[in-house]
Amino acid sequence: MGLQLLRVWLLLFLFGLVAIVGGGGVNVGDFNIWPMPKSVTNGHRKLYMALDFQLITEGTNYSDASGILKEAFTTMVDVVQMDYALDANFSALHPSVVLKGLQVLISSPNDQLQYGIDESYKLLVPSPYKPDFAHLEAQTVYGALHGLQTFSQLCHFNSATSRIEVLMVPWTIIDQPRFSYRGLLIDTSRHYQPLPMIKKVIDSMVYAKLNVLHWHIVDTQSFPLEIPSYPKLWDGAYSFSERYTFAEAAEIVSYAQRRGINVLAEIDVPGHALSWGRGYPSLWPSKNCQQPLDVSSEFTFKVIDGILSDFSKIFKFKFVHLGGDEVDTSCWMSTPHIMNWLRKHGMNESEAYQYFVLRAQKIALSHGYEIVNWEETFNNFGSKLSRKTVVHNWLGGGVAEKVVAAGLRCIVSNQDKWYLDHLDTTWQQFYMNEPLTNITNTEQQKLVIGGEVCMWGETVDGSDIEQTIWPRAAAAAERLWTTYNKLARDPKQVTRRLAHFRCLLNQRGIAAAPLAGPGRGAPQEPGSCYSQ
Repeated sequence: MGLQLLRVWLLLFLFGLVAIVGGGGVNVGDFNIWPMPKSVTNGHRKLYMALDFQLITEGTNYSDASGILKEAFTTMVDVVQMDYALDANFSALHPSVVLKGLQVLISSPNDQLQYGIDESYKLLVPSPYKPDFAHLEAQTVYGALHGLQTFSQLCHFNSATSRIEVLMVPWTIIDQPRFSYRGLLIDTSRHYQPLPMIKKVIDSMVYAKLNVLHWHIVDTQSFPLEIPSYPKLWDGAYSFSERYTFAEAAEIVSYAQRRGINVLAEIDVPGHALSWGRGYPSLWPSKNCQQPLDVSSEFTFKVIDGILSDFSKIFKFKFVHLGGDEVDTSCWMSTPHIMNWLRKHGMNESEAYQYFVLRAQKIALSHGYEIVNWEETFNNFGSKLSRKTVVHNWLGGGVAEKVVAAGLRCIVSNQDKWYLDHLDTTWQQFYMNEPLTNITNTEQQKLVIGGEVCMWGETVDGSDIEQTIWPRAAAAAERLWTTYNKLARDPKQVTRRLAHFRCLLNQRGIAAAPLAGPGRGAPQEPGSCYSQ
């Protein structure tokens, strides 16, 4: 074993002196990988990517029967080579400077995507075992997908040579995420998002190593998703064309899963549900007072059960989001039949709110889900929540420490730092928002499963969603991916690297806004992309 390790390092030194930047504090100005890997070493030589760059999987335990790896590899090569007019003549180059392909070794034969899956990888460029190839090792195919994204960021088109170059070789990158949950919320109720745009958002998430698409599907304004068990819910859509069929929702889930992204589906109950009653008016407390959902009606809970039963057929993520926020119970207190029901059951309005949330939780549990609820449920009756609840923080700081002290899990999305619709929140604030603030107990830290940036849809549609998400979501993505001691203590240290990533997104067809100015800002005067 020792002789093999010595051989590896000798070969690395043959390809150029190794600069160690992974230990003792990373000099983040040395290279342009985003998010920052856990450990990086690099050298000072250059390789050229062959036009027929190959994927080799001999010796791996993973058969790739579903084609996930092959598809991701082909996409990665296409993204790197783009539509550049590449020089096809490599005859003048010495074979030792041509990188012919990537050898991938995956330990697990299983490609089922689920929460907490191993996403680690190790990338060697070039391979000390096969010097004309790069070498990628991962426990799972989803770790390998992250390795492909990192490799793509090592590749650059040189217009002077018309070749794809891999600079600063040899590279040794050992990487894994800090948090298992790294989310982005999109809201398709306030404005409909076309299917191609949702897929573009998923593609952009892959580039930043985010791994959960929180799909806030329905809300007060519209109900755009087909529910086979209760087809009239669809009447709550804005129009016939601003809808998602059940098959289209399944396609979104499949598209995301093949890219290593889970889809967290949300129905927000009992509030934010006026649109439900357009197809089924009996879900409203009354025609004149239309939300929250009628707590006194058994039909309300039959509909929730039907929705979650249908969800379980396509949304295979471990969790479902049941909302529970901003519940104004005044309709319950002004509707005679609900008031009679409350008196009969000896409940006041706050107890009815608790009853509703806990009953919805039981329905979700019966369909095999664990539950995510917005933080108001914890703030009002945290000790009553199922122990399989994840509390989703959004109102501000200080909630996560209370949640984990109570022994529950938490997702951090505090609106003052991680709400993308707050255009005055800068990328620097996104970067410096620490999910574990004031949580020092190691076991309690483990209960913070991650964080999420939220793209609420009141002021975005297909025309501006990308530039509102990026690059600020990327700043949060590094906070969620990168080991804490490798994160910059001052955002100024990462400005150049984030600017490079933003320009990379633009090159890949993602409309990421400039770093300068607020979210969704315009470029400042003529100039280089990298200086905006």
